[in-house]
Parts: sequence; C-alpha cells; structure tokens
Amino acid sequence: MESSLFLASLYLGAALVVVPLAVRAGVGSVLGYLGAGILLGPVFGLAGKAEDLQHMAEIGVVMMLFLIGLDLAPRSVWGMRHALLGLGGAQIVGSCLAVAGILVLWNQPWQQALVIGMVLSLSSTAIVLQMLSEKNLMRQRGGRSAFSVLLAQDIAVVPMLALIPVLALPGAGGGNLTQAAAETSAPAEGVAEPLISLVQSLPGWGATLLTLAIVAAIILAGHFLSRPVFRFVHASRLPEMSTCMSLLMVLGIAFLMMLVGLSPALGTFVAGVVLANSEFRHQIKADLRPFKGLLLGLFFMTVGVGIDFRAFAAAPVAIIGATLALIAVKAVILFALGTAAGLRGRDRWLLALGLAQAGEFGFLLVSFARSEGILSGALGQTTLLVISLSMLLSPFLFLIYDRLSLRQKGPDTSAEPDTIDRKGRVIIAGIGRFGQTVNRLVRSSGIDTVVLDADITIIETMRRFGVKGFYGDPTRPELLAAAGLAEAEVLVVAVDDRDHALSIVRHARHERPDLHIVARARDRVHVYELYQAGANDIVRETFDSSIRAGRYVLENTGFSDYEASRMSQTFYKVDRAAMRDLAELWVPGQPVHLNEGYVARAKQLDRDLETALIEDLDEVRLKPTAAE
Repeated sequence: MESSLFLASLYLGAALVVVPLAVRAGVGSVLGYLGAGILLGPVFGLAGKAEDLQHMAEIGVVMMLFLIGLDLAPRSVWGMRHALLGLGGAQIVGSCLAVAGILVLWNQPWQQALVIGMVLSLSSTAIVLQMLSEKNLMRQRGGRSAFSVLLAQDIAVVPMLALIPVLALPGAGGGNLTQAAAETSAPAEGVAEPLISLVQSLPGWGATLLTLAIVAAIILAGHFLSRPVFRFVHASRLPEMSTCMSLLMVLGIAFLMMLVGLSPALGTFVAGVVLANSEFRHQIKADLRPFKGLLLGLFFMTVGVGIDFRAFAAAPVAIIGATLALIAVKAVILFALGTAAGLRGRDRWLLALGLAQAGEFGFLLVSFARSEGILSGALGQTTLLVISLSMLLSPFLFLIYDRLSLRQKGPDTSAEPDTIDRKGRVIIAGIGRFGQTVNRLVRSSGIDTVVLDADITIIETMRRFGVKGFYGDPTRPELLAAAGLAEAEVLVVAVDDRDHALSIVRHARHERPDLHIVARARDRVHVYELYQAGANDIVRETFDSSIRAGRYVLENTGFSDYEASRMSQTFYKVDRAAMRDLAELWVPGQPVHLNEGYVARAKQLDRDLETALIEDLDEVRLKPTAAE
C-alpha cells in the first residue's frame, strides 16, 4: 500500500513540475508527460515496476475515445465510412507492405517482416488525438481524416492478432495473449487474463455470436436504457452519483469488449456515438473529463518509463536510423494517400506528419508475436524501442507541422475553392454560429445572400439544409470580387479569426468606400481595430446577449419589465457611443490600462452612463405622476 502511494505521488509530482514547463515552452503536454516518465524511469530509476499504474492509465485512452464519440452523431460517423474503409485501409496495407518489403530486402524472413510491418503500420491513438485536441485541429479536414485512419487501425488490431499465429515459424513455441501481455512492461491495451481464455474455449461460431450479441447489447442499452437510468440517478440530486454512473458506463463497456477480445477503446467509442444525441451528453462529458486528462497523462508517462535506454545505448545509430526511416516511409505513404483523397496544403501535412509514428497497440502485438515465436527477443526489443522512440518524437512532428502551417497565411487555401455562380445584396464572410444567425434572418426577410467560408464541413452541412454556400477563403480578394463585392450593399464579416476579420475589412473598405460593413468583434480592443480598419457597425459577439441577461436580472430584483427594458436600451445606446469615443483615444500596441487619456475618458464615460440610467429611471417613474 505504501509503495503504491509513493509511486503515485512520484508520478503526480513529476507531472506537476515537468508538464507546465513543457506547455510554456510550446512543445505541448504530451511531450511533457513523456519527459516526466523518462526522468522517473530511465534517468533516475525511481519508477520501479508500474504495471498497476499502467493498467489504470490505459483507462484514460478508453475514456478519450468515449468522449470523442459523444461529439460525433451517428450520421457523422456514417459520413466517415469512405475515409474509414478507403483511406484507413489503404494506409494500413500500404505501410505494412512497405515496411515488410524493406525488411525482406535486409534478409529478414518474410513472416517476421510481415509481422513487424503490421506492428509499425499502426499509429498512436492516444498521442495523436491528444495533440489534435490541444491544437484544436479536429475540426479541420486533415484532423478528421487522421481520426478516421486511427479508428480503422483500432479495428485492424483484431484481425492482426488472429493472423500472427498463422505466421508462426515451424517449431515455434506456443503461447497466448495473456502470457504475452504479462511479458512486457509496456502498455498492452485491451488484454484481460480470464476473459480471453473464456472466448477461446468457445467454437468459432459461438465466439462470433457472443461478440455480436455484446456489441448489439451495448448499442441497444445506450439507446433505450441510458435515459431512464440517468433520470433515476439524477433524481437523487447527488452529483457524485452522476459521476459514478458515467464511470460505471465506461468501465462496464470496456469490460464487455474485453470479454470477446475486442478493443475496449473501440467499444466505448461506439457507445459514445450512440449517446451523442442524448440530453445527458454534456453532463457525462463534465463527469469524465477530469479523469480522462489525468489517466491519459499517466499513460504517456508509462510510455516514457518503459523506454529501455540500455538497449538503446547498445545500438543507438541503428535504432535512431530505423525510427527516422519508419517516420519517413509512413509520412510519404500518408502524404500520397492524402493527395489521392483530395487533401491539400495543411490538411495533407497534418495527416502525413500526425500519423507517422508507431502506436501503443504495437506493444501488444510485439509481445504476442514473441510469445508465438515469430519474433526473437532481440528483434522484438528493437521493435519496441523503435515504437517508443517514434512516439517520443510525435510532438516534434506536430511542431514541424506548425512551422509548415505558418508559411500559409489564413485558412488552407491550397484546396480548389468553389466557383461562385451567384451574387447577392449581402455578402457574409464566415458562417459559424454568428454568421448562421445573421444569414437566417436576412434570407428569411427575402434578401439574397452570398456565403463564403473556409471550412468545407460547414458548407456541406448548410447544403444538406438547402442553404447554398461557397467554399473558399474570404480573405482572398479574388473570391470577394467573384462574390460581388463591387455590387453588394452590405458585407458581414463574421469569421472567427480576428486578424482575418481585419484583413477582410481593410480590403473591402479600400475597394468600396461606400460599402456598409458589419463586423463581428471578439472584445473591446478588436472593436477599436475594426473601427480603424473601416467597419461601420461592430458587434461584440457577447454584448447583446449580456445586455439581455442583465435585463432579466433587473426584472427579478425589483424593477418592472418596462423599467428594465428602458434601462437596458439606454445602456446599449450609451455604451455604443462610448466605444466610438474610446476608439479615438486607443493607441495600437499599447495596453489600455497604460493609456492615461483612455483611462480618464473611460472613468468619465462610466459616470455618464450611471447618470443616464438614473435620469432615465426617474423619467419613467415620474410619467404616471405627470399624467395625473
């Protein structure tokens, strides 16, 4: 007990010191966790045997896939089928054959070469998805394609496990999956000792029926039983019971999937997709997110602990060369497949560099292959080192992607934009939540609009609802011209990125001094920047909703509905006028609290606002008396 607590304290303490430093250095949390694990294990030798923590940490991967599934409705998953089967399948087969072919040329037996090819064709689900989430890349087309490939790889592990015994060399020793998992200190996801033997004891048709029955039970239970069960739990009004229910759901599904020898992460992902439309989705995410982050961090640390630097020191040049060769081969294959799939620019580089490493499932496959006698101890150890080192290099691959992305200003413009075949009185640049509301109101009023957005997914979603939009980067002058900038009456700038918004406003004002420009602002400073750039009407994205919320507060603290309405209208008018005054005093690049003229004027405007509200309230309350 004491040793377990001491070990857990070491892990948490190392993470607390190293990970924030890594994040502040700009290399991401994943590299920080890996570095903390290396310090604990190979460097200082403090980690000891961490099998118990490893098994606990693997739950973080399971939770991560479950939470990702919660953000994907079944229709979205169905829309990924082509990338899942086509792009994912081609990547697995292509990488496997390429690695195996190189090893055969180096005089390795074809059975060993094929097994190592299968092992190294996989990528790290845990690291890649964490990096995509941290860098907010899941919404990009390249991020969604990478996720589809990872999901295909998780599914492919099952037939790989079935194929390895068939490839066993003549006279090779037997073994089973349980023994294989016990032989390695590296994470072995999806292994359960008593349960695998239970499935193996069944005939083939029985194991298949049991597998299908459990998967069907997970889907049906998630669809029909989750709502009444969660309602029952929430009726207790005990927050910890909601957390308990969420944890039980994830762990129970993982248990059932392990019962039939399938990936628990894949099972929980399916369950998350089933629950994506549930009204309890946000509560489940809130319950599980802290556990996921902590356990996933422990998983990355156990990867760092498991790196055998003594074996690495015996042949560092060969191992580093093999790792770099693996990354290069997979990156080239992924780059070519991404090009064939229609990816361009950033998206293509994201797919190629993001999935170029090996993955955690490789630990399991190598151990199983060693127990079956296909891989020798030395060859298996070398393969494990290549896997670990490639995973360690993954954050650096994302840093390379970041550098390549900086060369392209604005959204990815390498993909061919749509041909704009219509013009309207209003051009809307950016069709996120803000732009959608504007577009619906204007179109419902009988005014034609032309919508531009650099996110192809949003454009395709709009088209499903019968709203025509055009894919293309609104910051490109030729696209604005094609959309009818010369004839338009109003331009609505609703893009998310503040720099892109400024670029569009400046260009439009230069081309059309008479054009009325309505722009979305992130904050007060952005308002000043847009005002100087030439926007006519500037809307802070939370301003109107905040005023409405304040009006509700007034109505429930003693003011009448009419008084609250008048005061909120006065506040709106006075504050908008004050923003124009302050915009004249704002100095670009200087913090507003260091601008003495700005601060003095802001204080005076606050006093004027208070006076205006009091006078307005007095006027409202005196009206009945005057009438009498």
